[in-house]
Amino acid sequence: MDADETGSNAGRGGSGGPAGHVRPEAREAPADRIRPPGGSPGAEEASGAPEAPEAREAPEAREAPEAREALETPEALETPEAPEAPETPEAQDQPSEDPASPPDPPPAGPRAGVDALSPRYQVGAALALAVVAVVVCVHVGLMFLHVAPSNTLTKQHGAVVDEWIYPEFEQNWKLFAPNPLQQNISVQVRAEVSTADGGVRTTGWYDLSAQDGLAIRGNPLPSHTQQNELRRAWDFFLATHDSDNRPVGLRGALSESYLLRIAALRLERDGVAGPGGSVDRVQYRSRTTAVAPPPWSGEKVSAQRPDHRELPWWPMPARDTEGGAA
Repeated sequence: MDADETGSNAGRGGSGGPAGHVRPEAREAPADRIRPPGGSPGAEEASGAPEAPEAREAPEAREAPEAREALETPEALETPEAPEAPETPEAQDQPSEDPASPPDPPPAGPRAGVDALSPRYQVGAALALAVVAVVVCVHVGLMFLHVAPSNTLTKQHGAVVDEWIYPEFEQNWKLFAPNPLQQNISVQVRAEVSTADGGVRTTGWYDLSAQDGLAIRGNPLPSHTQQNELRRAWDFFLATHDSDNRPVGLRGALSESYLLRIAALRLERDGVAGPGGSVDRVQYRSRTTAVAPPPWSGEKVSAQRPDHRELPWWPMPARDTEGGAA
């Protein structure tokens, strides 16, 4: 009977309470505490039957509503989402990493040259360049007509070409001739000067060729003027005058004006007239000496005495002293 009571009590204890709720004492108590003393094994089986609700502890896992209630609290619902940080200027300036987008053009550098000038100065520079280009083209064209064979243009405009070429730009092609120059020509000049006190005096002879030779000797890049100006002007005079120093043809007067201008500028550079003085007249003379051939040439040249030539006195025009020094 005890066993029946025990079983009935156990049955009531297991089913008498609310469904799904098990008293902690019944869950935590071991089986030997539930079995009364002297109970049979059947009682143990009967007492163990109500323990099935222990496996039904799923309601304890229904604590999720509490967590849901915690999430549904006003504090959790009112929590705003963090706003997105605005893009910084550095991030905006960074180029796009999209390979399909074209790269940004490089920044333009500072302007240089003519582009850096103001529009007014750009117009002036363009005009200056145009003038220089025109002068260069005219010079090249006149040089071509000078060295070209005789043609219709040189016959009609020969005077214009000669005025531009002589004596500064004259071309000497004898350097490539089979028989180059074999003479040394020394050109000298003297002047008649009016002094500041009203007197008149005659200077000594100035060796103009020696001055040019001194400037050229030892100079790796001598100027074209120092090499050819005086020599070509003297050759031009000899070609347009006879042995009595009378002009032949229309270019004789032009050759005399070249020599007068060279003499005026050289004498002025050397200060021949002195303070307050002026050059009234000039006179030229030359000394021509044959150059002996080198020993290895085998050329036989008869010994010749130097040839002297003296020109008459020429009045000095004031206009011949204008311009740069020769």
